[in-house]
Amino acid sequence: MLKFSNKLKTVSFAALAAATMAITSAKAEDLTLWTLNFDNNAANLALKKVATDFEAANPGTKVQIVQRGVDEHKTALRVAAGSNRGPDIYFSWAGLGLGGEYVKAGLSLPLDKYYTEYKWNDELLPAAAAFADLYPGGKHGVPFTFKGEAVYYSKKLFEQAGIKDEPKTYDELLAAAQKLKDAGFPAFTFGGTVNWHVMRLMDVILETKCGAEKHDALKSMKLDWSKEACATDAFTEFSKWTKDYTLQPFMGIDNKQSYSLFTAGRAAMMLEGDWLVGQLQGTGVNLDDYGIFPFPTNTNRLYGFAEYNYISTKSKSPDTAAKFLDYFLSTKVQQDLVGQISAISVNKNVTYTNQKPLEAEWLEIFKTYDKVYMNGDQAFPLDVTTEYFRVINEVASGNVQPADAAKQLQTFIAGRT
Repeated sequence: MLKFSNKLKTVSFAALAAATMAITSAKAEDLTLWTLNFDNNAANLALKKVATDFEAANPGTKVQIVQRGVDEHKTALRVAAGSNRGPDIYFSWAGLGLGGEYVKAGLSLPLDKYYTEYKWNDELLPAAAAFADLYPGGKHGVPFTFKGEAVYYSKKLFEQAGIKDEPKTYDELLAAAQKLKDAGFPAFTFGGTVNWHVMRLMDVILETKCGAEKHDALKSMKLDWSKEACATDAFTEFSKWTKDYTLQPFMGIDNKQSYSLFTAGRAAMMLEGDWLVGQLQGTGVNLDDYGIFPFPTNTNRLYGFAEYNYISTKSKSPDTAAKFLDYFLSTKVQQDLVGQISAISVNKNVTYTNQKPLEAEWLEIFKTYDKVYMNGDQAFPLDVTTEYFRVINEVASGNVQPADAAKQLQTFIAGRT
């Protein structure tokens, strides 16, 4: 495996300039936050208001928010990790994969003393805060959101296909998919160009076919993928879903196009997170036309992940950065943000009133499940994630047979150790 520093050499000077442009004009006492340009615009507006309110509460401090698309954001962070410039705070995902890449590269500052000083564990949902302890060398990052992922479905298409009840088991989901196909509706829509979108389908099928214990052991690379029959079964089932029950052609579109096809009634279901409620509302669709149910894996675990904010080792003002994060995580601010950034707050003291039906459904889901399994791109280290994407895409495209997929992934894993 190429070392991280060697990877950085492939990044162009133009990318370096783009990554540092936003901070060259910032004053030393100012804070710069690098984050995503979220599909849910309510989240973008809410985050800017938090920054403005923090400035008002802390005269003389300015918070500059720099937002980018997912790929551009990742590139900027990789450049920052190899340079002497970077943001004070940056957004990334939790887990050994995406977030772990920057921790390993030395971009993330350990936050143990701030956890103690601000008593963050007294305010945070335990499941959301647990990701900070995944990394060696101390606590890294604080929760931005804690996300659950489930199946959104069109009530109208379900009714037209004769599906009366939400599937409670995997066999019932398969039966529903066949009814939809018979009625002329693809069951699911995915965007294949972004890798991680169709990965979700493989993740939930792997949980279904292997069960919780083996799934975790495979993702932590403690079991041999080529020797576990359930892994091959999962790739076989994944291939069936992508060929028979997914809107075609999906490998040439992205997640945003997939969303548009879903709301246009071209497919009956999407495997998405709780954030989609805000996105649906923001695009003006009738929320009453949709329902949600957890993907029925029969393991009693919820598919989900955490998004984190990290303090950068490049920051000249880490104490001020920690103060901003504490402000963001505070009960008062999180209470004000309910439903804007995420359906469920990472602050355990927040209360919920006047929820929309879909938001209330999500709250019940979070109350029901006390165990979570993570997305593959957060469970795996970055290089294995890339290979996982490749194998999944090749199976979905028909270029790799399911029987060979687990072997190819295991060959890569074995070759990196």
